[in-house]
Amino acid sequence: MLSKFRAFCRKKDVEISLRRYGIDALGAMAQGLFCSLLIGTILDTLGSQLGIPMLEEIGSFASAMSGAAMAIAIGYALKAPPLVLFSLAAVGYASNQAGGAGGPLSVLIIAILSAEVGKLVSKETKVDLLVTPLVTILLGCALSMWWAPAIGRAAKSVGTLINMATVLQPFWMGMVVSVLVGIALTLPISSAAICHAITIAGLAGGAAVAGCCAQMVGFAVMSFRENRWGGLVSQGIGTSMLQMGNIVKNPRIWIPPILTSAITGPLATCLFHLEMNGDAVAAGMGTCGFVGQIGVYTGWVRDMEAGVKAAITSWDWAGLILICFVLPAVICPLLGLLLRKLGWIKEGDLKLD
Repeated sequence: MLSKFRAFCRKKDVEISLRRYGIDALGAMAQGLFCSLLIGTILDTLGSQLGIPMLEEIGSFASAMSGAAMAIAIGYALKAPPLVLFSLAAVGYASNQAGGAGGPLSVLIIAILSAEVGKLVSKETKVDLLVTPLVTILLGCALSMWWAPAIGRAAKSVGTLINMATVLQPFWMGMVVSVLVGIALTLPISSAAICHAITIAGLAGGAAVAGCCAQMVGFAVMSFRENRWGGLVSQGIGTSMLQMGNIVKNPRIWIPPILTSAITGPLATCLFHLEMNGDAVAAGMGTCGFVGQIGVYTGWVRDMEAGVKAAITSWDWAGLILICFVLPAVICPLLGLLLRKLGWIKEGDLKLD
């Protein structure tokens, strides 16, 4: 009986694996967030700063659809058939709303379950047009009402703990958050989705931005001799994940960016008091499309509107530029040069295919 069910799951392309759920689905969820909440926030900020109400309204429309966008993106990554994929819009909206501040984690878990069950029932009856959407939506929305609030509270608690710990211990937590989020950015998982799922914000969010920038700008400049301008752009404003294949071949090439993040993280929290009070997803984006920097700026604007920040100072700008661009571009290549002299990094180790 069990063997038949496994064969049925294989036939339906239902594969329970860490790669599919922890990498493919999580990465797709980040793309859904980017195409809804993040773009919406950017448009809203531009509209408010430039005095264009239409942009603000469009931004609010895009942001409101973040739950649906995340769930559809997850379904796409799981290769859900059309009826399941379209039904996930309702599931994503419900789980995101019911999950509150921890909505993204609720969406991830519930959308995965709904998509996989929907795939199992898809095209198994003569009334597929009715059965598949009914099963997918009923299951997803029921789980949203049942599970999402608890998942949301748990995710929010984890984020609150990290955020509070960073305020209490800005040096050590700045280092830890910067290093771990930076590593997550380069690994084939989504640091942006992780940051948003547990609501990394404030000083912790600033440390996360620092860690991501250390990896992206650090790898881009450190590997310039091998990859030239194309590599500088693709890693510096694209993703440091491009180096993952080289890291597998020689893990020592990862030492300079990680050490750089261990330096810039505490500088961000202790010296510049860099905070991410924009959308938490931006904390895990680094310099990718300059989303991390836009997120920090959005947070400054929100703080001024809320009356908790008087103005954007030159010190704010200096901290943002130094932490995100200048320091990683200087420290990481210097560390890389040291490792080259030690023979730990050889010519061609950082070459992108």
